[in-house]
Amino acid sequence: MIDTPAYKALKAHQLSMRERHLKDMFANDAERFDKFCVEACGITLDYSKNRASDTTMGLLMSLAQQSGLKARVEAMFAGDVVNTTEQRAVLHTALRQQHDTPLLVDNVDVIEQVRQTLAKMKQFCHQVHQAEQACFDGQAFSDIICLGIGGSFLGPKIVYEALKPYHLNKQQLHFVANVDGSHLNSVLSSLDPNRTMVIIASKSFSTQETMRNAQTVKSWLVDAIGEEGAKSHMVALSSNEAAVASFGIDPQLRFPMWDWVGGRYSLWSAIGLPIALAIGFEQFEQLLQGGYDMDQHFLTAPMEQNMPVIMALLGIWDINFWQVSSHCIIPYCHYLRGFPAHIQQLDMESNGKSVTFDGKAIDYYTGPAIWGSEGVNSQHAFFQQIHQSNAIYPVDFILPLSLKNTSETHHDMLVAHCFAQSRALMLGKTTEQAYQELKAQGLDDERCHALAPHKAMAGNKPNNVLLLEDLSPRTLGSLLALYEHKVVAQGFIWQINSFDQWGVELGKQLSGPIHRRITIAEDDGQFDCSTEALIARYLKRKKSSA
Repeated sequence: MIDTPAYKALKAHQLSMRERHLKDMFANDAERFDKFCVEACGITLDYSKNRASDTTMGLLMSLAQQSGLKARVEAMFAGDVVNTTEQRAVLHTALRQQHDTPLLVDNVDVIEQVRQTLAKMKQFCHQVHQAEQACFDGQAFSDIICLGIGGSFLGPKIVYEALKPYHLNKQQLHFVANVDGSHLNSVLSSLDPNRTMVIIASKSFSTQETMRNAQTVKSWLVDAIGEEGAKSHMVALSSNEAAVASFGIDPQLRFPMWDWVGGRYSLWSAIGLPIALAIGFEQFEQLLQGGYDMDQHFLTAPMEQNMPVIMALLGIWDINFWQVSSHCIIPYCHYLRGFPAHIQQLDMESNGKSVTFDGKAIDYYTGPAIWGSEGVNSQHAFFQQIHQSNAIYPVDFILPLSLKNTSETHHDMLVAHCFAQSRALMLGKTTEQAYQELKAQGLDDERCHALAPHKAMAGNKPNNVLLLEDLSPRTLGSLLALYEHKVVAQGFIWQINSFDQWGVELGKQLSGPIHRRITIAEDDGQFDCSTEALIARYLKRKKSSA
């Protein structure tokens, strides 16, 4: 990336942009919104409040072209090996493909595999909802525990929460990821094992945290209804057929996964079975349709009107040219309150890298820290920092224009707050403006001068506004795919592999020896003095509590 002419031109261009303020850009260009706005798939992106000019956008588009973005995107959709470290295709887009055109990976048509799995999911959802797939005693399930971690947990959970108005309320779903027994025990204590299904989501069926929780839930079921009874209450979402059978799950209740689907991109697969059970398979199909809509936009729209590409490039502009280190996501919608956490994993697990495709060290940042919360609550938490600190925190404001289960009065106020925060970050307030406001309140001159600097805000803080036509399954599918493609596009431009996650593995590898040291007193002198001291304190406390 840094060797391209566009990158070098952007470095020089950024110097000329330092003294430019967004409020002046708006004052000097009445058509700024029209030029910096794009619509696709039920979503409007207003990116006019970014520190960017026509020249900026032109140079960023050149950066994408010179980085080979288009060819890499087409290769991904075609099933080429773009996950080079694991020698895998990356085909989460195939999970939501809406036509039957074959797509071969290792001479196997993955679309046919997807179709078969979707048909099995559809049949299973119908059977559960009609109590044809029932508890060991023939009664309908009342609750479903969903065990997973990472993408196997966050993706389904955020969609489940986001689509609450579409819930069939046939069963109540409970999502558990943390190996901290406090969460799982609190869930189990509120449920009846005679009426509870457990869905275990693990592609390898060996994920430490998930399998520890699965063993606990299995024991809970067996104690209540026996081995055979428990067998009819457990479902696996996994590619490891042998491990699923060994665990004691009916092979007919295993839904397959594939190596070409990464966990953080997997909610469109069998990992989405909890979603389908909650909202019905027909609505799950609408979620897939929305993802496909955005796929086609990403694949075919010119870069100048391509929503994921624009968002990706603006992020690169902030990170690599303005040295911004984090990005904030604020959904003005209670149902989307979990969305920042899902995008946090998607983005940071994908692009937190330090070497290129070919293993060469890079000297530029890839990927920001992603954080956020729901509006309006966040305004009374951390927006003070965003408005008045010297640091720059780009923000994505996400607002459904229409919502179920709310009133016009409440929604009007919610919308006003969202638009006001976006405008305030752009506009700011000068010391002189603050002084005049205080003067108008009747304060004496000395007090006005003393207070004005504390009430001033620099403004010129970049932000996007994403308007959703509604929060239907289809629009949500498009929103989720939008962020997936933004992250992928950034990775391709940065020349990194967005599809592996070796950093996740190290802590897991090191936990094994420490766990053995704690549980069976195995000690081969391999630990540093800090780790040994921490273990000793834990064992001392454990012994005193026994």
